[in-house]
Amino acid sequence: MINLYNTQIDELYIHQVGNKCRGEKLFISEQPYEITDEIRPLLKEFFLKPFREKDEQYFKFEEFSELEVVLQKELDIPYYRGDRDVAQWLYDQGVHPHIKSGELYFCRLSNMELDNEKVEGFGIFKSELRDDFLQFSEGKSQLEMNIQQGVNLKKLDKGALILTNPESKTGFRILYIDSNKYDSKYWLENFLNLEELEDAIFHTKNYLEFCRGFAKDVVKPAEDKQQEVLFLNHAFDYFASNDAFEESDFVNNAIENPDLVPEFQNYKIEKGPKYKVEDLTSFEIDNTAVTEIRKKNKSQIDLDTNISIKMDFINADSADKFIEKGWDEEKQMYYYLCYFNKELK
Repeated sequence: MINLYNTQIDELYIHQVGNKCRGEKLFISEQPYEITDEIRPLLKEFFLKPFREKDEQYFKFEEFSELEVVLQKELDIPYYRGDRDVAQWLYDQGVHPHIKSGELYFCRLSNMELDNEKVEGFGIFKSELRDDFLQFSEGKSQLEMNIQQGVNLKKLDKGALILTNPESKTGFRILYIDSNKYDSKYWLENFLNLEELEDAIFHTKNYLEFCRGFAKDVVKPAEDKQQEVLFLNHAFDYFASNDAFEESDFVNNAIENPDLVPEFQNYKIEKGPKYKVEDLTSFEIDNTAVTEIRKKNKSQIDLDTNISIKMDFINADSADKFIEKGWDEEKQMYYYLCYFNKELK
């Protein structure tokens, strides 16, 4: 888990990166920008707030990444100006007329926390879109109003946090954002050259999403919505109460109907590649990822009589203990029987 609240911006360079395809220029600043006490908190919020609100899916550089080489030099070689090479590399990717020019911000970052360990790293950000704003001045008898354009500090267009890996002296963990989807290949693939980092977060999220798919595609059609919810609750309980995942142990705990065990294995063969879990039988569990996926889980039965039953259980077995499903011969309809002690306000 990443903590950015105490992060410090140690050095900042700002460059103007035009569109190479349109013949626009690349302007390189010779000196670092002097950050005043007034602007420092504004820049910190501008750069880092999108990452505090983003899912923690980490990436790594692809093999032979140009950007990784530059950043490693920045760490290893005193007085090396990696920001120039980063700006040139970004400029060289502007080979499509739709790519917008903008400001490139390159900074060294310190005092970040990754899994409760302090790390340093880099921030690479780009602002592209301009917003209109009003500027007022006093005239002789009234306020004068002028329309100007500038960067909206509440919306970062593109960004990447490149963190040194606390588990190794080489390699990086990367988080990225791209608010403008019209040129996603330009930022993610061409400039950053990223691929997903297959860590505990990656494995935990993917396996739980695989379980959600199995519950929807197999458990619900074979049994009913109640058993779908029951299976998912057992799955989440297993992940929440264990530090490591073992598939045989998980299957024994989460799947009550033994007839569904071979169906689970068949589903993994068929759908495993989609969720990238085909060869996954054991891994470390990330608790933050479990909480995040569980929030997305809808433990609710929606009926065709416009009645919904929400099953918000802490204990997965409660879905089986307090709710019964049956068939009414007289009405020729299914029913759910719910047990309770008292009604809550």
